[in-house]
Amino acid sequence: MFMQGNIIAGEFDSSMNEFSLQKVKNFNTESILNEIQLNNIYYYLKKHRHENDGQIITLYDQMPVRLSQDEINLFISDLEKILFMYH
Repeated sequence: MFMQGNIIAGEFDSSMNEFSLQKVKNFNTESILNEIQLNNIYYYLKKHRHENDGQIITLYDQMPVRLSQDEINLFISDLEKILFMYH
């Protein structure tokens, strides 16, 4: 099932119980996330959502992408939608 969120987009594979992250902001990427990994990202962002400088994530372990406070909140909202898909 394809999911287009505010910050991220990707495909949820219910047979494998995995989410294939394909886009972050306007950057294409390809990362397979299981439920534990997605939860770790979710809780980290929830814990740090009020930091004034936002957060920086990396794609492909080398390309930094800055997330503002507003983008973090949108990212969290997107992750919540995906977390409901896991079984």
